[in-house]
Amino acid sequence: MKKILVLAAIFAIVFAMPLIAGGASEGGSSTLRFGTGGDQGTYYGFGNVLAQKISSETDTSVVAVVSAGSQDNIEMMDMGSYQLGFVQTDVMSYAYNGTNLFAQTGAISDFSTVAALYMEQVQIVTLDPSIKTVADLKGKTVSIGSSGSGVYYNALDILGAYGITEDDINPTYQSFGDSVDALQDGKIDAAFVVAGAPTVAVSTLATTHDVRLVSIDDEHIDILLESSPYYSPYTIEAEVYGTDEDCQTVAVGAVVIARNDVSEDAVYDVVSTIFNNKDAIAQSHDKGNELDLAFASSITTVPYHPGAAKYFSEQGIEVPVN
Repeated sequence: MKKILVLAAIFAIVFAMPLIAGGASEGGSSTLRFGTGGDQGTYYGFGNVLAQKISSETDTSVVAVVSAGSQDNIEMMDMGSYQLGFVQTDVMSYAYNGTNLFAQTGAISDFSTVAALYMEQVQIVTLDPSIKTVADLKGKTVSIGSSGSGVYYNALDILGAYGITEDDINPTYQSFGDSVDALQDGKIDAAFVVAGAPTVAVSTLATTHDVRLVSIDDEHIDILLESSPYYSPYTIEAEVYGTDEDCQTVAVGAVVIARNDVSEDAVYDVVSTIFNNKDAIAQSHDKGNELDLAFASSITTVPYHPGAAKYFSEQGIEVPVN
């Protein structure tokens, strides 16, 4: 019995550690665990830059954590393991309303918007010159993101606009890094990558291979937007990866969210540091060039955290508050 009690105590301490280490304190310094994405994705690269800047400029310490992306970040925040997280606008909406990825688990609404930071492009990457349109993916082996991930649903949306289902392709369910490795090894024909371009995994591939991005034509973008209005048309210019031509695609927003119980002071530190140091951040990461107050305050699907609302109000911008 004594051994069982000791093991139970150890188990409780281990599970409590992320909450203790990552918890936010009211008034004073705090440490926030920031769920980002895979280590070859834009979330982690940019999140690390932001975390370091916030930690060096304020009493709020932020630690960027490698994660499985949007859905994982929301779920880990719900459990109290993370206090901040990067999410796609569509996944954030799914969670808040209990749809799609969150249809079975139900709505998760104990989080607030901090700021929208940049656009994430749907990148359909291939090394096969015969794949010229999305329709050409039919019958091919295609990575459509980790099962149940935001990328997975983005892929299904795009394929669906062309009348293609998951059954019409040979799907694999891989992260950005694994998808690139599989492309390089000839194990798959194409991969969906949803991240800010340039994405490290794709850029790395482009240094040794003739990377191609598959465009979405106007007709099918219109079909997609009719059923999924959270997408926006976007053009990835040829020089981003050294492709033969520009790629026409769609994008979703990359948003930072926070647990509702993170202090107002801590979230104010996060937002003010990011937007008061845009130029310095841009020198460390390309996505810093996309930081824009109007875009940051444009989210309407999930209310803003009071700490973020305080900063935006100081800039003459009013946002809905949680």
